[in-house]
Amino acid sequence: MRLRLTAAGLAVAAVLAGCTSGDGADGPRPAPSGSTIAEEYAAAVSAPVEDSVYPAAGDPGVDALHYDLELTWDNDARVLSGEQQLVFRATATAPAFRLDLSEQLATTEVTLDGKPVAVRREGKDLVVDAPVRADAVHTLALDYAGTPQPVPAPSRRGDTEPLGLTVDSRGGLWTMQEPYGAYTWYAVNDQPSDKALYDITVHAPGDWIGVANGVLESRETTDGRTTTHWRLDDPAAAYLVTLAVGAYTLTEATGPRGLPITYWVPADDPGLVNDLERTPELLAWLEERLGPYPFDALGIVVVESESGMETQSMITLGDDGLSTAPEVIVHELAHQWYGDLVTPADWRDVWMNEGMATYLQGVWQDEAWQLPPGESITEWARLEPRERRESGPPGAYDPGRFADQNVYFGPAVMWHRLRSLVGDEAFWRLVREWPAARAGRSTTREDYVAWVNEQLGEDLTAFFTAWLTSPTTPR
Repeated sequence: MRLRLTAAGLAVAAVLAGCTSGDGADGPRPAPSGSTIAEEYAAAVSAPVEDSVYPAAGDPGVDALHYDLELTWDNDARVLSGEQQLVFRATATAPAFRLDLSEQLATTEVTLDGKPVAVRREGKDLVVDAPVRADAVHTLALDYAGTPQPVPAPSRRGDTEPLGLTVDSRGGLWTMQEPYGAYTWYAVNDQPSDKALYDITVHAPGDWIGVANGVLESRETTDGRTTTHWRLDDPAAAYLVTLAVGAYTLTEATGPRGLPITYWVPADDPGLVNDLERTPELLAWLEERLGPYPFDALGIVVVESESGMETQSMITLGDDGLSTAPEVIVHELAHQWYGDLVTPADWRDVWMNEGMATYLQGVWQDEAWQLPPGESITEWARLEPRERRESGPPGAYDPGRFADQNVYFGPAVMWHRLRSLVGDEAFWRLVREWPAARAGRSTTREDYVAWVNEQLGEDLTAFFTAWLTSPTTPR
């Protein structure tokens, strides 16, 4: 899902954004016995779960390891064509398995391990009627085509357009897809407990450019088409994958420790890059608190939206003038650790991402705007009881109000209280060490609370339970 910056009293801004990852285990990543997982895919082994908030998305029987997507966009016909290969591990022996794939995208050929297989549709589900064995690794290949169409968001936020791949006013493409919606442009296990590696090749018309996550491996223009190949070597949840196609101007920059940074802005509005030029400075501020940026590259792509999204290593921001504000960039950068590097396995724990990104945003705002320390959190604490009352506790929210401000304000205030409780030194050690402790994984609140208890040598379970599930704000 996308996020949005909302102003609240004292000109204190609150960014709403979401992230999650893939690996539902509370302990170390599982090592399936009897599997033949190639070393190149080992980092993507997950423990998929059925989501407790949105159970219709995803299939816990599928552990996606690597998506290879070759996408062609015909902007005149408004048709997206895809050639896809998915390497996956079956988590259980079953006569069939399913992936999420929009009904707008018709499949023309589907094979499993090189042999044609029968498929059928059950709404958005593509059911593959072929037996799989627990821990066996398979390759599914399929061709598909159709006109992309986004799907409704389970949200009341005004900046939340429908989720998934959107055709913009220029005939280009962009996507934001939290808590789901990746299935509007490829066949996917669309739930955050399943992280995978990606290769994405985009054939764009003329001199338009396809932008995606990770490192740009190649870019060339031949026969009236521009082809880009992107590789994401760090496992990502589906909602953190991005795709944008259009006339883009590229600006290159350098971040801390020589990190390559790219900015992709619409060619007809090149001045938008000016809003992004503080990124290296903002990243350095976060690195002081969170440690080194966790990925090989960083990019920002600006799209025709009123929101923003912490898509992994290639942040997606709207062109509305608010989404490119520095406090929003801080928020989305913070998500690269909280949400992208370590992700909630279930959407009930979106607070794990949003609360910490909001808290770090608040600390930055107080410093940058020369406010008294804690001023942003004080303002959010004033608003928090109403948000909790209207949308539910941050850890047990109303499923129809995904990413309301309750999952931002409440957890941010909670972490501020924790900081007061344990002291600055212990608090910032926890903030820094947690993403590294679960790098590349999706996990749960139980795992997080147990880890905090172990690190501090005291039981704070009741503290977290009250903040996350109480219908009224703890005092």
